[in-house]
Amino acid sequence: MADPANPSPAKTLHTCPLSSEQAEKLRQLLQDRGWSFETRPYTLYFAQHDKLTAAVYIKGPKLVLQGKGTADFVQFTLEPEILGEAQLGYEEVHHPEMFSPHFGIDESGKGDFFGPLVIAGAYVDPDIARSFRSAGIQDSKRIGSDRRIRDLARLIRQTPGATHSLVLIGPERYNSLYAKFGNLNRLLAWGHARVIENLLEMRPECPRALSDQFANPSLIQRALLERGRGITLEQRTKAESDPAVAAASILAREAFIDWMQEHSHQLQRELPRGASAAVKSAATALVEAQGADVLRRLAKVHFKTAAEVAPQNFAKPDLPVRDNSV
Repeated sequence: MADPANPSPAKTLHTCPLSSEQAEKLRQLLQDRGWSFETRPYTLYFAQHDKLTAAVYIKGPKLVLQGKGTADFVQFTLEPEILGEAQLGYEEVHHPEMFSPHFGIDESGKGDFFGPLVIAGAYVDPDIARSFRSAGIQDSKRIGSDRRIRDLARLIRQTPGATHSLVLIGPERYNSLYAKFGNLNRLLAWGHARVIENLLEMRPECPRALSDQFANPSLIQRALLERGRGITLEQRTKAESDPAVAAASILAREAFIDWMQEHSHQLQRELPRGASAAVKSAATALVEAQGADVLRRLAKVHFKTAAEVAPQNFAKPDLPVRDNSV
């Protein structure tokens, strides 16, 4: 375990979320200590002192510290004076489970009308987890740039020992499985179990798998085949703070955006992400041009969007009912 009293002097990048109050408190602190400020796109402010820069981005807000002196600033200024808690250098003390050998599982595309459901998994041990943390691997939902997603995914794949697996369920297969399972949580459990099984083929000694909380863990347990039934399954909210789950979220997101871009290119029209008015407009145009069956090849037809743009072909989804069978 790393010595918490001596964080690595090589750390030159640190990111963390801030509240609006913390962002303003940090601005005042930097002004009082003589940092120089300049205007930068997408930031509340950008400041520099010697070889250290601090960019506080509007989205979040989120702080990105970069340069020589990052570790000292975090440990001796940011944490005690702004955040009010010590984390840098102490993560293995506060959260040792993040650094123990385990799989992290996450998905992308679950809330998007167009495109696949992608479920990915990644393995970490102490060295891999430290490497991911220092490289800025974080929940893909906090990364707004497709290029950054691809850069981090490439880094994950190139990290020695960082075993990973990915299951991409295209819309046609997704619609078939959804009809079979009749429940998104059961479909997710099936996909999570397949990823865990794949990872266990490569890392049979791994004792534990972690994912975000989405259903009773027994759903995944039941979906596991013989190889996976001895592994400990854990679910918790905000699991993406775990380095293995964060890595899985980035790998899943990369595969999702690649699929969307490829199929947008093939169609010569954009497939928007999410489930917005723009998505409904794109779906309407596709149905008018190619007929309702095109949605089965490109979209998740149990979404209400399908029924809204092609009511004669797709039924409105039932109101959600709590699954009490598990």
